[in-house]
Amino acid sequence: MVSTKRTDWDVFRATGVAHLMSISGLHVTLFAWLAARLVSLAWRRSARFMFLWPAPHAGLAGGVLLAGAYALFSGWGVPSQRTVCMLGVVALLRILGLGWPWPMVWLCACAAVLLLDPWALTQAGFWLSFVAVGVLFAADAGAAGRSRGPLAAAWRMLREQVVLTLALTPLGLLLFQQVSLVGLLANVLAIPWVTLVLMPLSLLGVLISPLWAAAAWATQILLRLLQAFANWPWATLSWPAPPWWAAAGGVLGGLLLAMRLPWQMRLLGPPLLLPALLWQPPRPVGGAFELLAADVGQGGAVLVRTAGHSLLYDAGPRLGGDSDAGQRVLVPLLRALGERLDLLVLSHRDSDHTGGAAAVLSMQPQAALMGSIESSHPLLQARPARRCHAGQRWEWDGVSFEVLHPQEGAEGVAGVKSNALSCVLRIRGDRGSALLVGDIEREQEGALAAALGAAGLQADLLLVPHHGSKTSSSAALLDAVAPRLAVVQAGYRNRFGHPAADVMARYRARGVAVADTPSCGGLRWQSSEPDQWQCERESSRRYWAHEVQTPESTGHRPR
Repeated sequence: MVSTKRTDWDVFRATGVAHLMSISGLHVTLFAWLAARLVSLAWRRSARFMFLWPAPHAGLAGGVLLAGAYALFSGWGVPSQRTVCMLGVVALLRILGLGWPWPMVWLCACAAVLLLDPWALTQAGFWLSFVAVGVLFAADAGAAGRSRGPLAAAWRMLREQVVLTLALTPLGLLLFQQVSLVGLLANVLAIPWVTLVLMPLSLLGVLISPLWAAAAWATQILLRLLQAFANWPWATLSWPAPPWWAAAGGVLGGLLLAMRLPWQMRLLGPPLLLPALLWQPPRPVGGAFELLAADVGQGGAVLVRTAGHSLLYDAGPRLGGDSDAGQRVLVPLLRALGERLDLLVLSHRDSDHTGGAAAVLSMQPQAALMGSIESSHPLLQARPARRCHAGQRWEWDGVSFEVLHPQEGAEGVAGVKSNALSCVLRIRGDRGSALLVGDIEREQEGALAAALGAAGLQADLLLVPHHGSKTSSSAALLDAVAPRLAVVQAGYRNRFGHPAADVMARYRARGVAVADTPSCGGLRWQSSEPDQWQCERESSRRYWAHEVQTPESTGHRPR
């Protein structure tokens, strides 16, 4: 099940304070600001030092050096490295007395980071950090006559948080397809608590160890508060990922709303936001369905979408510790497509098929659960499940779903393996069909072929049984199904040797095209075009991506 650590991070993301709970650019910047003030105050106490170098310059240099030491002590993470680089550039420009306008300072800091790490352009953290800094620069430009005092400081902090929320919401939708509706309130309370209470106690605990107990107490107070926010109805909202043009317009609209501009120009912001907020991915028409075989490594996970419904067949493997395919692959996929699952089918209990189920069910509370899992399985503590058995049928939007295996009561037979109980699901649309078979082996394949024959098993797409194991894909099954396309979900260079060479030879001997996830990545197939499919590694190829050459990837006809 989900560990406490991952549950905490889910709360942080739901309340929009994840940036506070890591050694982020915010922490390093706050530390640099405090260190610069202390160094400057200490420098002013020496007349000799003051004649050698001005105290403000000494404070800037000392703040950057101490921030670098703090970042190094904290693990020298990538966000910390970028922040130290940015602080160094800004401090150098001020020490040199270059009165550049804020856009030049901001772009210079960006350029310095990219010189050291050009790949930062591909990372969400880079865009969030530097867009946030640019927004604060832009929103603060031209502000004059600031009043002093605690009330004025509190008002400025609240205003800056509102500005950041407006400006970064479209970017968050583009990058994560999720927005925290309680994020503004949570940050207004959490930022001063972390900055003024939690972080000083943690740092001073290095010198006075009892203060760490106080820091732990302060952390528990914050966690309880954030948990209460996360439990509010509609604490977070998810939107499907918009196309690049809608996302770019949304980011521009957020910037127009946040910047100090005439109200006539700010009125352009909401219309630019609307395409990103109203975007809906296209769905299959009635009588057709779409199948997405996710690249989850050594495991299975297939999303089936009709005109108005969706089903997930298996949920991928647990990857170790707090990481699983549900959290890393399936939840982002479902969020990007704006999917609300009607049904999660777990073919059998093995962890390479159920490892990500907890994360998926947590994100999809309305989804029903069905499968061949024992009554003592931990997943059933969170969601009741209906056991699958042959003869179950339903129809969504003109598409029929039928469970072909196992027979009712088979789970009670002594000595039966979990693979043998895999739910076999046949899906038929107006122009194409698919057969999802889990990890059944030769004995179950032969029984299905004998009982149903070609009329009951024929399908245009076959999810290769047991990831291409030698114990499956018998001649009897292949002759009965006669697929046009066989999809292998397996891990790259997995320790099991899946898919086996002799198994793939049987498919090629029958003229069946094979697509495997190590070379194809995620695969998209539509029943309305059963001879065509799309490989994510080909449709979204990057010049740095390694092209995997495998015998199993030859002979296919990608779209």
